[in-house]
Amino acid sequence: MTEVDSLPDGPRSPEQRKREALERLARDVDVWVATADATGEPCLVPLTFLWDGEAVWLATRDTNPTGRNLSASGRVRLSFGNTRDVVLVHGTSRTVPREDLPAGVGDAFAAKDGWDPRKSEPSYFFYRVAPQLLQAWGTVPELAGRTLMRDGKWLV
Repeated sequence: MTEVDSLPDGPRSPEQRKREALERLARDVDVWVATADATGEPCLVPLTFLWDGEAVWLATRDTNPTGRNLSASGRVRLSFGNTRDVVLVHGTSRTVPREDLPAGVGDAFAAKDGWDPRKSEPSYFFYRVAPQLLQAWGTVPELAGRTLMRDGKWLV
């Protein structure tokens, strides 16, 4: 994927943005995770993730602010990339204890980063984030048409 600093050929098409967003989800190792508690106190942390083709899998302790927020509200925003080539996901999360992971998810998660949360103590939980809204853009010329998914359905 190229840096989108100058956009010499104009904005990328929605199809190209979708393709590159999916490439980023498959390739990147870390994501910025934004949550909030019941009082609105924000929490922003980087976490390792796995994209399984339908959802983003995160792992953190259920006692961390992020884990507590994900379990309590199920609402999350994920930011992939940098400010000149961003993929922003608004999603809903479901808490999944390690013993309830679907076949292959734990192994794929561990293989991607070399860290296996299933072996970390105190106990880590997994969080399956289903994208509800996905936006991708580079600079101002790409703001129009940046929404590629709405209500969990691809628009392109």
